[in-house]
Amino acid sequence: MNPIFLDLGIIQIYWYSIFIFLAFLLGGSLALRESKKWKIPESFMINLFFYLIPIALIGARLYYVLFNLNYYLTEPINIIKVWEGGLAVHGGIIAALIFIIFYTKKYKINTLRITDILVVSLILGQAIGRWGNFMNSEAYGPITTLETLKNLFIPDFIINGMNINGIYYHPAFLYESVWCIIGFIVLLVFRGKKYTKIGMITSLYLIWYGIGRFFIEWMRQDSLMFLNLKVAQVVSILLIIVGIVMFIKIRKGSVFSDKYNDQRNLDETTFWLHNSWFWYCWNNGCNIFKKS
Repeated sequence: MNPIFLDLGIIQIYWYSIFIFLAFLLGGSLALRESKKWKIPESFMINLFFYLIPIALIGARLYYVLFNLNYYLTEPINIIKVWEGGLAVHGGIIAALIFIIFYTKKYKINTLRITDILVVSLILGQAIGRWGNFMNSEAYGPITTLETLKNLFIPDFIINGMNINGIYYHPAFLYESVWCIIGFIVLLVFRGKKYTKIGMITSLYLIWYGIGRFFIEWMRQDSLMFLNLKVAQVVSILLIIVGIVMFIKIRKGSVFSDKYNDQRNLDETTFWLHNSWFWYCWNNGCNIFKKS
C-alpha cells in the first residue's frame, strides 16, 4: 500500500494522518451532540478537546516509543514522525483518562458523565483509525494464504494490501475495526436504555474493547513486547477487570437512582455548569479558563 495520500514535494500528507483526523472529527462531533442533551456548553467541550486531543496523541506516541526504546535511542529524530505510524491506543487512553480526571475534578464535574459521553466517540474513532494502520501496512496478523482470505469474503483491495513483500497476512486491523464498529452500536443501544446508570457505558466500553483487543492481539505480528508478554494483552486484561468491577459496583443500589437518561437527574455536571461563573462566562463570551 502507498501510505502517502498527497505528495506536494516539500510536504507529504499521509493516509494515517487523514484517518486520525477523521476519527477525531467524527468522534468529536458525536460527543458535542450528546453533550448538548445534558446542557453542557459547547465551549466547555471544545476546551476539553483542545487539550485532550494533543495529550492523547502525545501519550499514545510516548507509550509506543517507550516499548521500542532501543530503536528510538539510535534514531531519536524518528520520535516526532507520528505520520508514519506508531501510536499505541492504550497509551492514548491512559493519558486522556488522567487528564479527564484532573479536568473534571478541577471544575467539579461528574467524571463518569463525561467519560460516558466520550467512550462512544472513542470506540468509533478506533474503528476509523485502524484503517490508517492498513495504509501503513501495520497491525497485521499471522501468515495466511490468498485462498483463505478469499474464503473469508474479504474485499480484494484489502487482500492486495495484506500482500506484504509477497506474503499474505491476516488483516488483524480489519478484525479490530469491525469489532469496534459493533461495539459502537452496542454502546449506542445501551446508552438509550431506560435503566442505564451513569458510568455503566464507560465500564461496558472497557470490557468490550478489552475482550476484543486481547484476542486480536494474539494474532498480531507487530505487537509491543515487554519481556515475553504482549503489552496490549496485559493492559486489556486490566481493562476488563476494571470494567467488570465498575459495572458491578454501579449496578448496586436502586435502579431508579443515577440513571444516565433521567432528565430530572441534575447531577453535579449540569448543576455546577448552570450555577457558576462558568455559565456566566459562556453567556457573556468569556474564556472559561480566565476567572474574574
